[in-house]
Amino acid sequence: MFFDGHLKALEIFRIFEDTLYETFPNVNRRIQKTQITFYNAHVFACVSFAHVRRKCELPDGYMVITLGLPAPLFSDRVAARSQPYPRRWTHHIVVSGPDDLDEELFSWVGEAYAFADAK
Repeated sequence: MFFDGHLKALEIFRIFEDTLYETFPNVNRRIQKTQITFYNAHVFACVSFAHVRRKCELPDGYMVITLGLPAPLFSDRVAARSQPYPRRWTHHIVVSGPDDLDEELFSWVGEAYAFADAK
């Protein structure tokens, strides 16, 4: 039901999820109404359909990957960032195709995984 109305994003999600499970040990998943949360000791990544840009700027079949990092990430790929707590930055990255699931993205996911695991 999470992907109702977002079926184009399902293929991208499956690739993202498979890569998480293949790359990182101890990944757990919780499916909620508005997001899918991935965690080890703590949450390190979420997938949602948040409107982190104006609707007209969001591509068809997109999903948003949200990562928690200890420092701000400066990249054109980051649609929005905020600092909800000292030494914690939340980053929202719009992904709209398999090519967006590249080495750079998974290096950030690795940083988020390590940051969550060290808390």
